[in-house]
Amino acid sequence: DLEKEQLKTLEKVIKHFENGLPLKDVAQITEILNLCAEKMNEQEIFTEPLCELIKLFGLPFQKKKSSDEANYSVEVSQSIAQLGYLMRVPSSQVKIQICKSIVGFYNTELPGKLLSGYQPTSPNYKIQMAEAGGLAEALVLSLALVENQLTEKLWVLKALQHLSTSGISCGQMVKAQAASRLCLCLNGADPSGQLVFRSSDILWNLLEKTSKEEVVYQLRSLECVHALKEVFVDLMCGFRLCDHQLRNDLLVIATLLAENPAVPMIESGFAKVLIALATCTEVKLSNPLIKGFKLTYSYEDFEMKKLLFNIIGVLAKDPSAAQLLSENHVMPALLYYVKQNRKPGFPDWSAAQYEEIQLHAIAVLSSVAPVLLDKYLSCQGNTILLVFLEWCVGQDPFFGRGNSFHGTGGRGSKLAQMRYSLRALRSVVALYDEAVIVNLCDQGAINQLLDILKYAADKYKEKEGTILLEIQADILLILSVLCENDVHRKELFSCEGIGVLIPFFKVEPSTLYSGLGHHCLLLNALDCLWSCVIGCYIAEDSFIEKLGIFHLLDLLALKEKNLCSIILGILVEFSDNPKTALHMSIWRGKRDQTAANLLIQLWRQEELDLGVKRDQYGRILDTKKPIATSFQKQQKVIPLPASCPTFAVMEISESIRAKIYSLFCRLGFENLPGLSAKDFVTLAIIQRYIDFKVGEIWSEISAEIKEEFRPVTSDERILKLILEVSDNTGKTVVALQTEVLERKHYQEIQEEKKTYMEIQATHTQRELIKKYWENFLTRTSNYEALKVRNLMEQKI
Repeated sequence: DLEKEQLKTLEKVIKHFENGLPLKDVAQITEILNLCAEKMNEQEIFTEPLCELIKLFGLPFQKKKSSDEANYSVEVSQSIAQLGYLMRVPSSQVKIQICKSIVGFYNTELPGKLLSGYQPTSPNYKIQMAEAGGLAEALVLSLALVENQLTEKLWVLKALQHLSTSGISCGQMVKAQAASRLCLCLNGADPSGQLVFRSSDILWNLLEKTSKEEVVYQLRSLECVHALKEVFVDLMCGFRLCDHQLRNDLLVIATLLAENPAVPMIESGFAKVLIALATCTEVKLSNPLIKGFKLTYSYEDFEMKKLLFNIIGVLAKDPSAAQLLSENHVMPALLYYVKQNRKPGFPDWSAAQYEEIQLHAIAVLSSVAPVLLDKYLSCQGNTILLVFLEWCVGQDPFFGRGNSFHGTGGRGSKLAQMRYSLRALRSVVALYDEAVIVNLCDQGAINQLLDILKYAADKYKEKEGTILLEIQADILLILSVLCENDVHRKELFSCEGIGVLIPFFKVEPSTLYSGLGHHCLLLNALDCLWSCVIGCYIAEDSFIEKLGIFHLLDLLALKEKNLCSIILGILVEFSDNPKTALHMSIWRGKRDQTAANLLIQLWRQEELDLGVKRDQYGRILDTKKPIATSFQKQQKVIPLPASCPTFAVMEISESIRAKIYSLFCRLGFENLPGLSAKDFVTLAIIQRYIDFKVGEIWSEISAEIKEEFRPVTSDERILKLILEVSDNTGKTVVALQTEVLERKHYQEIQEEKKTYMEIQATHTQRELIKKYWENFLTRTSNYEALKVRNLMEQKI
């Protein structure tokens, strides 16, 4: 009788709240839910009332005051979380009803009737309370309870699918290892296909709204990757549109997994399937791994093709995948697209689609070719790229669509094809493999690349663009590698290359840091000059005769910090040519600046940046360490093995002072025009740079010896004499600097006296003229004065 009364009471409660629960009663209803769940373990008759009570949670809650939502938030969030815990009740009906109620959170329809004096809560209130209570985490954990129950599992996934639209809920799901749990569910039998659809949709939301690295970390196990592979293979041969869409979604997830080297893509066999699928249409070899697959040229298959090429580029970064890529004919499949675009109207891809796939394939070739270098050479990759580049600069009509990411900037032209072909060639040449370099040079690549460089430079004059800048930079880099350390190739380059190269050094300062790529282009041009010209007398003479040294000094006069060291290094290399010093001495910059003055200014700026101490006139302050930087002075004495360079030695390669000294050794330290007294003060330091540097090194040797042990008397005396010589050298330079300044001061005084005397003579002359004029006026305007003047003249 007691149970009957309880059931009647439950019916009354359910009837009373059939239009929604007031917020103030939610906690009490939750207590009733828990009691019913306990009763249900003993008597199944309570299953129906329990489900009806759970159904009430799917209806909008109702509030009496606007503040009720905040006042009852703790009780409501705990009550909603309790729904997740009730998934442990061993009843399929209860589990399904819980999931239906959770899905009802996202139903924005208002109930037909409301309790008197109440109004519904805001539409997102329940979702916020579910986030606060951690419902998503509890629901993920409940997947283990419905592992072998398809209907219940699908309802749980449907509820999780709704919850995964929230970033907070996704974070809770990841905390409960949702990614791995969902992945392991994928292989379950499901004729409807909802299992894969809902699971993949949740995985997508997790990847988008939480840490991608954490989700990939959960999917890194061999079991998860194998499950993804099996589902992908099943969908691969599907014929429905939804199958193709799901297949592509899984392919994106597989790409994210492949980016992590710890994921066993190769061990699971997934990588082999993907590579075979990517190359099947180009290679056309039967492969049991993709039996039954047929490319339909639909939009979904077009997207799949691009995703497959993309994953090949990702796998190419893993050294262990090289053999797999080679065995599955990836190289010939990619080179298949390095050819002239087919005419529009062919039966498979549209012209725009084919161009997009072509550009994507060539872009991936840049990653794959360095890994499969032997295959690249055996497939005549260099020849194919050079022929394709010849077509790119040819006159054949072609109108690029430029619709894709890789086609950016190539609309109406072949620039996109040229850009990615050169990038692929650059990636191979950058390996410095002799076989690749010889093969290219034997096919006349140097002259062809110079023609393309001239073509791109002319196009850039017509219309500026970052793609044309990138094309020119890549060609310069390729030429640098081809001609480096080979005099014959440098001679070939000099025939046309010098004339093409020099305009790159005529740069407007404002464009260097415009962000378009001019700075990178200039650096590559300087590198090309160093590799393709220096070391070949014919090329050097041609460059100097075309005023190349003048252009380098013009660049140096810009005083760009990251360019000065490179340009000075090039000038030092050129200084072996006797014509260089002559051109440097002739050069004049702005305000008639000489090369010597420019070099001295750079020296002073470098010492200022390095923290070298000088007085206000530029004289040495510390005669014991006259050129030591502030960094060197801060370093403690650290004994080093003989193979390790000391700070004094390392400073030579890191600063530009050694290069400036080398240039002055060629220019000479005397009879330099255009220098002030301050310049001569600095020049005195430059002239003794090598002596100061030797003294620095001996000082380090002495400090290291004394740090480790006490030298014998004779060695100590010799070290002392050496250090005294260095100190005396510093004092001698200071004396010379002082003499220069005193001479300058004396000259200034003499010039000041001369100027004063000239001013005094001018004033005296003005006084005489004034007196003569006054006398003249008196004689011409006063008759008596004129008679007196005449009488005086008669007496005389």
